[in-house]
Amino acid sequence: MSLRVALLVGGILATSSALLLSGGVIAQNSPESLLPPGFDEPQPAPAPTPRQTNRPAPTAPNPGSTSVPVIQAIPGGSSAPAATGPRLPSLAETLDPKIIEELIEAQRPKYDIPPAATRSLASVGILAESEGGLPEADTAGLNGRYLRAVLEGTKRPLVSRWGSIMLRRALASRLATPVGLNGADWAALRARVLLRMGEVDAARALVQEVDSGAYSPALEDAALDAYLATGDVLGICPVTAISAARRQGAEWQVVRQICRAFVGEGSGAMAELERLRRRGVGDGFQNVDLLLAQKFAGSALESRKAVRIEWDGVEELTPWRYALALATGLEPPPALLQKAGNRYDPLAARAPMLPLASRAAAADFAAARGILSGTAMIDLWSQMRGDADVAAEWTGRAARLREAYVAASPTDRLAAMRELWGDESDPVRGYSRRVLTAYAAARLPVNEQFADDSGDLIASMLAAGLDANAARWSSVVPEGGQGWALLSLATPGERTVAGGSLDDFHSDDPSEGSRKSRFLLAGLYGLGRVERGVASDFAGDLGVDLNRQTKWTRAIQSAAASDNQPLVAYLAGLGMQGESWDQMTALHLYHIVSALRRVGLEPEARMIAAEAVARG
Repeated sequence: MSLRVALLVGGILATSSALLLSGGVIAQNSPESLLPPGFDEPQPAPAPTPRQTNRPAPTAPNPGSTSVPVIQAIPGGSSAPAATGPRLPSLAETLDPKIIEELIEAQRPKYDIPPAATRSLASVGILAESEGGLPEADTAGLNGRYLRAVLEGTKRPLVSRWGSIMLRRALASRLATPVGLNGADWAALRARVLLRMGEVDAARALVQEVDSGAYSPALEDAALDAYLATGDVLGICPVTAISAARRQGAEWQVVRQICRAFVGEGSGAMAELERLRRRGVGDGFQNVDLLLAQKFAGSALESRKAVRIEWDGVEELTPWRYALALATGLEPPPALLQKAGNRYDPLAARAPMLPLASRAAAADFAAARGILSGTAMIDLWSQMRGDADVAAEWTGRAARLREAYVAASPTDRLAAMRELWGDESDPVRGYSRRVLTAYAAARLPVNEQFADDSGDLIASMLAAGLDANAARWSSVVPEGGQGWALLSLATPGERTVAGGSLDDFHSDDPSEGSRKSRFLLAGLYGLGRVERGVASDFAGDLGVDLNRQTKWTRAIQSAAASDNQPLVAYLAGLGMQGESWDQMTALHLYHIVSALRRVGLEPEARMIAAEAVARG
């Protein structure tokens, strides 16, 4: 038993003797021994030499007095005979190790702020309704088990950039805790969905809305993943010291030592990490995982011990490896990055330690997913222009972006935009570049000579939500073309589309299986912009049945009928999962657009419908 543990247990025994012993209070006279009297039967100590004093000698007690104190000799502590009676139990006999551990744990602080200053878990979230969040009270009476099923069922990113933006807002809103859930788990469920969407910053901000002492195991796990995904490894340290102090998973054991290193216990932490590396911690942790932890923890030491990272034999890039590599100033091997695909692009796009070209390549994916705004893309690209450390291909693209915005001739500006958009070989990158040029497209003057490019210009403007700027082109777009279709969906206000225009659009639809035409019908019908008879005829031509019912369609219809914005948003996200728009159906799009419009989220409905046609 360590000295610290023994002292703590001694304090517990002194204040809680009724729990431990059936006898009276035990006085511990000798600070040299941590064991109770009689445990080790030490040899009698020599009598101490009396100290000289000028005080008068005490008066002898009156033999008839009844107030003379009775002093019981300590067994084995003097030459006097030991007192008779039963031997007191030793500490080892009184408490087994499990009880000792529980007593010590009971003394740990359970919160990191005073109880009076703790935040309520009745509502959890980042955005209040006054700040743009959804209505707080809408989730107060909802069934927690039902919401858990909906959110846990949202396992993949969404196909729609605007759908992701809408769902991010719904997940980050400050919402009342549903029935049957506690506030910590309510935050954990939403943070998990944000992480799966790639919205790592929003996920971290959401878990920070709960005090560390109130974390549940589910929130602890979500918080650990959120901090790793944002490269903020030390952000989890308050949780490891309070609510997760006894978690024994591999990541928790290793993170706990990393946190120790940054609070002045570096040598002990490094020794423990080395012990864990040699012994192994399980849970799929390999040698490289512990080496990365040692390298990061070692940055807190003055010695700056060198740790060499060996990637040989590593077949997969995990969130732990990627986060710790970036945190230590490393970029994982290209082969592992290529194998991971776009999984880590949301983190790479915002990681300041990575080269600008790597961030820009990752931003092409992040912007198409709605994680980066057009302004954020412009800021990133502008840093590459004139940077000698950036490859020529990227500095050239940055120069073309500048021309798209400030070239003297509108024709030159449009030519620069076309070059940035590229061909259709990479639809994700093509749409991301339209996000990048949205404000450049909005600056272009309306001119009939650009009518053939109006569809791409309008799609670019709508990618950033510039519907009013896009509406200026309504006078020059050819009816039945893509620009016309996008404006029919995206512009606010009431309008009705004629059947002949739908037929014209369908006749020139280049998409596979007339997917754009199907999405146009679903969007217009969901927005109430096409008459029922016209929609029925057009649906028959396309072979689309918008009247078909499924469990999901009934759920989102019911949510819309109850005017519940958060529930509609969550169900819409559930129905928009996928990697590309060819995984979306017209039936799902119709119900999503219709439900969002019915609960007052019409701007989001219009943008999602227009994006479907632009990207379908």
